[in-house]
Amino acid sequence: MTKTYDVVVVGGGAAGLSAALTLSRARRSVLVVDAGEPRNAPAAGVHGFLSRDGVPPAELLAAGQDEVLRYGGEVLVGSATGARRTGGGFEISVDAQTVRGRRLLVTTGLVDELPDIPGLRERWGRDVLHCPYCHGWEVRDQAIGVLAAGPLSVHQAQLFRQWSADVRLFTHTHEAPAGEELEQLQARGIAVVPGEVVEVVIQGEHLAGVRLADGAVVRIGALVIGARMAARSEVLDSLGVEATDLVQADHVVGSYVAADPTGLTSAPGVWVAGNVADLRAQVMTAAADGVKVGAAINADLIQQEIDEAVQRLRALAS
Repeated sequence: MTKTYDVVVVGGGAAGLSAALTLSRARRSVLVVDAGEPRNAPAAGVHGFLSRDGVPPAELLAAGQDEVLRYGGEVLVGSATGARRTGGGFEISVDAQTVRGRRLLVTTGLVDELPDIPGLRERWGRDVLHCPYCHGWEVRDQAIGVLAAGPLSVHQAQLFRQWSADVRLFTHTHEAPAGEELEQLQARGIAVVPGEVVEVVIQGEHLAGVRLADGAVVRIGALVIGARMAARSEVLDSLGVEATDLVQADHVVGSYVAADPTGLTSAPGVWVAGNVADLRAQVMTAAADGVKVGAAINADLIQQEIDEAVQRLRALAS
């Protein structure tokens, strides 16, 4: 591909498509590189997205792609494996070809790093969950288990108590809560279950419980875990932009790519939006971030074009 786009967007999720839509409507030439691996693919629906609550993730993205194409944007299915800076911008390797852009926006999201427990990955996004605002309503009034993954798991159990009176905290391989934390759990009727969880028990198409190391099975309808969230930053790594650990309560909960308020990274001309920069962003938040960053990139391109036009005018005057 010999065309140089104003902006190449790597990542075709809510953030990337929203940015591409904003830029296409600003009459920019935009290419979205989409690997087709959205984080929320296993989920039945997107929730908390005003006017689109419950829409299947694939349906939302298909509608977004159609809107980008309507304004002249382009979508390339493929995986970006790296990028390098050139005199006019960037060259991005996409499978066996190279695409070019004056600016680069990375919206590749994140990967949830789950514990190696049999059955857990298969139920992820269905009845093995992480976010109460994304899934709490769907598991309301069920028996909900919270798998301890660090010091924030007690807080997670207290959050899910809003949706069910039957919440149990499995200590798994972590120390049991004590002192004020234990008192707070007891005060709200949240049971603490000791012992390592060694298997997720499935019956038919649903989670039925978890098996402990001693063989006991505890019946639950949903299992919550605060998985470590790692930014998908391979393309950024090739440009020297490294991910940063996010630490909460002295515990590394994930990695993200730091950027200024407009989404600009430490590398000139390289921007980020969505979960790659904000691990806590929900779909609607990521989409809004894409709009904001898209507008910032357009403003940056306009400033470059102003500077170039002034230089040409001065050259004519001299």
